[in-house]
Amino acid sequence: MLKTPSPTALAASGHAEGVSNDEFRAAMSRLAAGVVLVTAQEPPLDPDDPDAPGVEDVGMTATAFLSVSLDPPLVLVSLREGSRMDDLLAEQPLWAVSVLAESQRHIAGRFAMKGRISDRLLFEDLAYTRGEVTHAPLVGGALATLECRTEQRVAAGDHTLVVGRVLTARVPSAEGGPLTYFRGRYRQLG
Repeated sequence: MLKTPSPTALAASGHAEGVSNDEFRAAMSRLAAGVVLVTAQEPPLDPDDPDAPGVEDVGMTATAFLSVSLDPPLVLVSLREGSRMDDLLAEQPLWAVSVLAESQRHIAGRFAMKGRISDRLLFEDLAYTRGEVTHAPLVGGALATLECRTEQRVAAGDHTLVVGRVLTARVPSAEGGPLTYFRGRYRQLG
């Protein structure tokens, strides 16, 4: 017989009865995920600075990224609610994704840091090209790159699910395997 939590138990904890944040994290850490870099452009942070670039590049490492549909081509990325990327994609509909190779662990770590330095400095020594549609950075050496336009945003707990229509898809590099994330660490297949 299925035991469902009472509405009171759910309201009090926000979780099903008996499921703690730590238990949920531990269980989900057993699910291997690919690692991507999500990028977009935002208006200049200091428009009064004549030396500031016309736009600012923004990047974020994500492991919650997946294909949703073939016709039309749609993908989904999960963003922490209120994060810089969530706020930016609420205003800016164009964004890009670079599927990171196993040799790009340093890029994933760089853009996953909490309290990190400015994104401008993070991109400074990184090899990338600009997307032809989004103009967002596409990481050199990535296994695949996609440019997207937001089709839908869905609030989901403490995250926002952003569904994007794929505008371009390229496979610039066939070298190496994918970078994966498993049990709280970046890993390689095999």
